[in-house]
Amino acid sequence: MGDEWYLGESTPKLGFGFMRLPKLEDGAIDIEQTKDMVDRFMDAGLTYFDTAYVYDNGGSERALKEALVDRYPREAFTVATKVNTHVAASAEEARRQLEVSLERTGAGYFDYYLLHAIQPSNVAKYDEYGLWDFVKEQKERGLVRHWGFSFHGSPELLDTLLTKHPDAELVQLQINYADWEHPEVASRANYEVARKHGKPIVIMEPVKGGMLANPISQVQELLRAANPSASFASWAIRYAASLEGVITVLSGMSNLEQIDDNISFMRDFEPLSDEEQAVIAAAQRAFASIESIPCTACRYCTDGCPMHIPIPRIFSARNKQLVWGLHDEASKSYEEAVGAEGAGRAGDCIACGQCEEACPQHIEIIDWLRDCAEAFEG
Repeated sequence: MGDEWYLGESTPKLGFGFMRLPKLEDGAIDIEQTKDMVDRFMDAGLTYFDTAYVYDNGGSERALKEALVDRYPREAFTVATKVNTHVAASAEEARRQLEVSLERTGAGYFDYYLLHAIQPSNVAKYDEYGLWDFVKEQKERGLVRHWGFSFHGSPELLDTLLTKHPDAELVQLQINYADWEHPEVASRANYEVARKHGKPIVIMEPVKGGMLANPISQVQELLRAANPSASFASWAIRYAASLEGVITVLSGMSNLEQIDDNISFMRDFEPLSDEEQAVIAAAQRAFASIESIPCTACRYCTDGCPMHIPIPRIFSARNKQLVWGLHDEASKSYEEAVGAEGAGRAGDCIACGQCEEACPQHIEIIDWLRDCAEAFEG
């Protein structure tokens, strides 16, 4: 791609991810706070919004309509959403998702429409359902302006897909400085494959599900020493946005404080300097020395769990032990997680494997649940 123009080059480099919206006490999305967040985002000249058919069982797309689409001119913003085979029992069900997403959002069309979370366990289903051709047909109909796919797999699979589907217009990848050399996530290698094929990139999970907003103590010390006034999240988002060929970097903001912080350093984005890149390299070395469960709390694993185990919350509790050494707090968090009505415990896992099939991080969930059972249940 080099210095050539690419799709989305002029797009502001911070995108609003609608996956982790603020919630009310009853679990419903806090629409009023979401409206305030959207207003601040738009007032800063930022325009890219990302949702999906499966986010919050459709609540995310409906919230987008109420907080954004109904309140701003359609040409003032861009919307990306996604089709997901995990919740579709047939090709017809999968294809109907576009119609439902249009109804929920009221957007009229989608600027970006993506095949969602492609990985080894589901790539054949996207082929079987004919969704590659379907999204191209929707572009011809004008319901989709640009199409691509989000991806959680190996560089080899990504290379195969981009070779097979050279007309894909963009790729959404998990990229953050902690996962840059991670053998499973393979941020660097996947980024390089996308660049080789000349595809612009939307970056997801730049803060690794919030983990890089509150990183391990060694990293906190490094970042504070380099810039005491910069938030930890700012380092992560600016790192991702500094990469070449990036359309935008999605941040799943959950409250007004997060959006204000993100806007403060992304309204007038400046790439990381060489000195700042050196600080990040030191942070990467610190992360590589610590064992932890690389869960981003996407919750894809929980939907089909027959034992109703709150896997992300259990893993969060275990990481409090592994990363922070907070044993009492971790035990309390674990009991709160499994104490919810109908929730299973780590030791209740029957090793059916559906969670590992759904996990975009390719975590060995069954083994880690055994580990958590030993740690918390004795």
